[in-house]
Amino acid sequence: MSAATSTGSTPYYFIPSPSRYPVLVACGLLLVIFGASHWINGAAWGAYVTFAGFVVWLSVLFSWFRTAISESEGHLYSDRVDASFRWSMSWFIFSEVMFFGAFFGALYWARAHALPSLGSLDNQILWPDFKSIWPSAGGGTASPAGTIEAFTAMGPWPLPTINTALLLSSGVTLTIAHHALLANKRSTTIAWMWLTVLLGATFLCVQAYEYHHAYTELNLKLSSGIYGSTFFMLTGFHGFHVFIGMLMLTFITLRLMKGHFTPEHHFGFEGAAWYWHFVDVVWLMLYFLVYWL
Repeated sequence: MSAATSTGSTPYYFIPSPSRYPVLVACGLLLVIFGASHWINGAAWGAYVTFAGFVVWLSVLFSWFRTAISESEGHLYSDRVDASFRWSMSWFIFSEVMFFGAFFGALYWARAHALPSLGSLDNQILWPDFKSIWPSAGGGTASPAGTIEAFTAMGPWPLPTINTALLLSSGVTLTIAHHALLANKRSTTIAWMWLTVLLGATFLCVQAYEYHHAYTELNLKLSSGIYGSTFFMLTGFHGFHVFIGMLMLTFITLRLMKGHFTPEHHFGFEGAAWYWHFVDVVWLMLYFLVYWL
């Protein structure tokens, strides 16, 4: 049972009641994985199971977050709980750093080790026509067997540079919103938050157009060798994280409009801001390593 407190008071440490939410979330994810694994193997019913799993998963998360919000607005979270939330968010972002680190590591290994090794003198007998050329420098494809269709590498101008400006601008608008909240200027905070959400949505629209341009005009696809694989995996997962961050900021803004958060207690806002700034930093690394080098 939760700690018993008088109305409006904060317990020394909040102990939540036994919850069914973790089990239900796990069941929803199980349906997603089970359905998707059969769907990609040709089972038509797998699509329906996957969709049902997403419905269960999202419904449970909505109820779970609503419960957490009501507990927070009910003054059940003390400074000790706030500290635990901060540590939890910090470790979550660290896990995301490791996630992207794996893909950046794959990009580095392909360029700095795998490609030069395949083009070395030791492998000339096996692949005499192979050329050790990274597409972003030489363009086209170096596949001697013709297994990879010719493509053009994606350059930094203009779409990636526009997206860089959009994300950097969103980081600035979010910081302005944070300072407005600290100054207890709620209407100003809400206005800058909606502008941040709009910049994030614009980023996703530009990236969608970039993908269409890559497929239709550059013939750059996920199957375009190691370059195509790393390009779409890095930019695609980053775009997914932008989408998640945009949802976070949207719900935080809606909560601000309902009167939630104060200058002294607003970790929900701060946690979403941390995540968004992390997404900005990842994009800067991606912009330099993928589009320029």
